[in-house]
Amino acid sequence: MSLAKEASATDACEVAPAIPATRWIQLILGLIAMMSISSPQYVWTLFVAPFQAATGASLPAIQITFSLLIVLQTWLAPLQGWLVDRFGPKFLIATGAALTGLGFVLSAQATTPWALYISYGGLCGFGTGIVYIGIIGLMVKWFPDRRGFAVGLAAAGYGFGAIVTTFPIDMMLKASGHRPTLIIFGLLLGTVGVCAALGLRAPRPDEIRLRAASMPLVSAAQDYSPLQMLRTPIFWLMFAMMTIAGMAALPFALTLQRIANGLTRPFFGWVSDNIGRENTMFIAFAMEAVAVWVMLSTRDNPALFAIMSGIVFFGWGEIFSLFPSTLTDTFGTKHATTNFGFLYIAQGIGSVLGGPAAAMMHDSSGSWFPVFWLIIVLDGLTAILALFVLKPMRASWFHKQRTLP
Repeated sequence: MSLAKEASATDACEVAPAIPATRWIQLILGLIAMMSISSPQYVWTLFVAPFQAATGASLPAIQITFSLLIVLQTWLAPLQGWLVDRFGPKFLIATGAALTGLGFVLSAQATTPWALYISYGGLCGFGTGIVYIGIIGLMVKWFPDRRGFAVGLAAAGYGFGAIVTTFPIDMMLKASGHRPTLIIFGLLLGTVGVCAALGLRAPRPDEIRLRAASMPLVSAAQDYSPLQMLRTPIFWLMFAMMTIAGMAALPFALTLQRIANGLTRPFFGWVSDNIGRENTMFIAFAMEAVAVWVMLSTRDNPALFAIMSGIVFFGWGEIFSLFPSTLTDTFGTKHATTNFGFLYIAQGIGSVLGGPAAAMMHDSSGSWFPVFWLIIVLDGLTAILALFVLKPMRASWFHKQRTLP
């Protein structure tokens, strides 16, 4: 090795880790921004009846609003991610938070279903999508050494925001009606989200370069563009796994509380930072499959049923921390936000397909048992794919990167 190369290698090894205070402040701001945009999805059911009364529309017509919210939040994620990568997180995330708040405010004036589709469905859907994708893309860059934990905590903010706002919204809705409630909370949450976003920024290279010994997991040696990523089997395997996981989770999400699902995101992210992404996926999905099976076998025991349902949810939330982290580990950070946008479509597909599929199986059999057995199969399949397909595939991917000239 030449003296120049030796000096370069020594300099790289001596670079100090990221400034702790800087990135932890960024994580807190991202968590606040996430909490500010969760209400449109989680409090939707509270407004269904008032929206029906205000518009005179049928329930199916009103529910289209929520479908639009989810579709625009997930299926446009590549565009939203590209916008954040292109124009920077501060402006785009602030814009997303403002659009979400504006959607709430304008939906208060809606007297037709189309007004709801544009305001609550369109503005809130597109706005929340920008914020969600933008925050996740930012955290995978700020925390290369704790990527799973940071992404999990940021994603948990999306669920925790609903815990903070649901009861106040419900109380004001009962006391004052839906119009004042939507206007007040639209302005409040929009302002909080914008203020948090204005403090966000992408890290400088000197803030995220770490000593090799401090990196717990193997990461990409180079950055891959979305087009390059889409040409790889690894991406499509992860896409299929995330879709399967989303389909399995939705039937439970329709009937059970999701507090444990929020807590699990930073927990399993932290676990994956220490024992590996695929190993953690296997543990989580296998645990869910066993827990659902125990629920079915001991359904006459209320206490055990409650414990097992909590375990099921404690496992499912890991998809929101492990998949973004695994994707960035594999394809680099330069295009991380856009790349995750493409993967996040899988969540939208799983959400769209999971509910109708579960309903059709219930209607055809007259029982929920086939749905639960399908969940067990899907969880088991995802666990097997993680450990026996994705893990060796990524190991080969990293090996090829190390051997490239």
